[in-house]
Amino acid sequence: MARAARIDLRTFQKELASRLATKTAAQVESSRLGLACGGSRWLVRLADAGEVITMPNVVKVPMTQPWFMGVANIRGNLFSVVDFAGFLGIDAAAPAASTRLVLFGPRVGELNAGIVVSRVLGLRNLADLAPVPTPADAAPWFAQRWMDGDGNAWQEIDLARLARTPAFLQVGI
Repeated sequence: MARAARIDLRTFQKELASRLATKTAAQVESSRLGLACGGSRWLVRLADAGEVITMPNVVKVPMTQPWFMGVANIRGNLFSVVDFAGFLGIDAAAPAASTRLVLFGPRVGELNAGIVVSRVLGLRNLADLAPVPTPADAAPWFAQRWMDGDGNAWQEIDLARLARTPAFLQVGI
């Protein structure tokens, strides 16, 4: 069955939930959510990513870091919104239709926050990737680095560690 080039986010989330429900715990643990941001490919454990949503309205907060976009009201709760590319020190591309906010999941803790990424690239199975050494100067929240069959590097992010990193938590200037 041919899949439409574009599907709405609700359909994508329902389809993803349906596919995950049929997977065993081991299969879910070996899956990662693929993201594109700042010209790089990133992976996030499914337990770390609470939800992926389209960009909500964000209210700027004065006297904050340039990468701190502000706060958004998501279903009655305020969430901090971080431009992930900006946090990495990379100029972010202008928001596009594919821009998404990845909210931190329960494994991360009580931090109501999310990172803005350029695109969600779907699920990646670790069995299809080869581990490669993480650079010596890698951020403390970098997890395993991977290489796919096409030679693309994928850096896994430990969102729980990122959420505890002082540089990430210090949004004020």
